[in-house]
Amino acid sequence: MLNDWIIPDWPVPHNVRALSTTRTGGVSTGVYASFNLGAHVGDDSAAVVENRRRLRETLGLPHEPCWLHQVHDARVVRLEGAAITESADAAVSSKAGEACVVMTADCLPVLLCDAAGKTVAAAHAGWRGISAGVLEATVAAMQIEPGEILAWLGPAIGPQTYEVGEDVRAALAQDRPEAEQTFEPSCSGKWFCDLYALARLRLRSVGVRHIYGGGFCTFTESRRFFSYRRDGECGRMATLIWLEG
Repeated sequence: MLNDWIIPDWPVPHNVRALSTTRTGGVSTGVYASFNLGAHVGDDSAAVVENRRRLRETLGLPHEPCWLHQVHDARVVRLEGAAITESADAAVSSKAGEACVVMTADCLPVLLCDAAGKTVAAAHAGWRGISAGVLEATVAAMQIEPGEILAWLGPAIGPQTYEVGEDVRAALAQDRPEAEQTFEPSCSGKWFCDLYALARLRLRSVGVRHIYGGGFCTFTESRRFFSYRRDGECGRMATLIWLEG
């Protein structure tokens, strides 16, 4: 499984572990084939339980991660050891073995850690979350000097395929005129939106300078990634980060 999963290429401390799953390596079938980790998308619950068990076993996690109930907002939770479900779109942890995890199928997963390897975070950043300030809120919740934070951008829908309306462009550029540079007009009269560029802009605005990753496209890479925009009914990938003891 690990041969297909994505290990971030970024200069983090040796005790920081991170990974993005793909759609392969599990037991789910049909539109959820095969490594769906979302329990809220209509897949067989027993298959999701088995897929999550395989994830924990493969990564050597001591217990179940805290699977967030993602609501496209800017709420951040600090994990304290309990495998609970919280309504939030980001999580922060300073405890070894406590994995921060977000699920995606086109939205952008963003991982963060400090240069000392003492605090990690994961954020779910679709356009609504970015507009709401989820990345800025996550950086603030880490309570680390932003210049000491490293960020990695995981697999999301790419800028050549993510077409949005004028309402989305206006919402993102309303109080951030510089965000207009992350949009390109499409032939249909709409706009192509670059989630990766938006995330970099927002992170840099709060002082995060060390940003890695990007370049994936969940929509076009159909054999590797789930994509809600492409398929509608589909599974979810997970992007995780944690500290080793």
